[in-house]
Amino acid sequence: MKKLSQNKGKVLLSVCEIVLGILLFIDPVGFTGSIIRLIGILLILAGLFWAFRYFRTDPVEAHLEQGLAKALCAFVGGAFCILRTEWFIITFPVITILYGVGILLTGIVRIQWAVDMLRVKMEGWYLAVIGAVLSVVFAGIILVDPFASTEFLWQFLAVALIVNAVVDLAIILFSKTYEEKIQ
Repeated sequence: MKKLSQNKGKVLLSVCEIVLGILLFIDPVGFTGSIIRLIGILLILAGLFWAFRYFRTDPVEAHLEQGLAKALCAFVGGAFCILRTEWFIITFPVITILYGVGILLTGIVRIQWAVDMLRVKMEGWYLAVIGAVLSVVFAGIILVDPFASTEFLWQFLAVALIVNAVVDLAIILFSKTYEEKIQ
């Protein structure tokens, strides 16, 4: 239990990745469309906030903050997200490449984590190696993009998220920390 409380940020992130992966796996296109619409709503709300703040602020200060320009950009972006959700789905291959780069960077960070664990002789370092290798392999598969179906690729991404999150949770739960080892 102590490990969970010490690593609550990592645990929360892993649980969120698992939930996201499950939702993506169940209905990839629908879930993605919902997320894009939610982002659109949040942008419009941010635009309302900036517009309200702009008109309530002293004119000289408002000019410096550029609040009206921020508000209008947020409104346009939000409306685009809500009204043109399918555009994002169509441009999925580009988004997938960005996601693959993100997973690759995560894999590189996990390599650092695994080597650090090995250097301080922590138990369970091999779990970090497995997580790092999986991240790099998943990133490679995503970046090569051998899949014909976008929906299948979304489901693959969902499985990759879930597997990586489960490995991270296993590392947190089953490896001894450096402090535990020296006591």
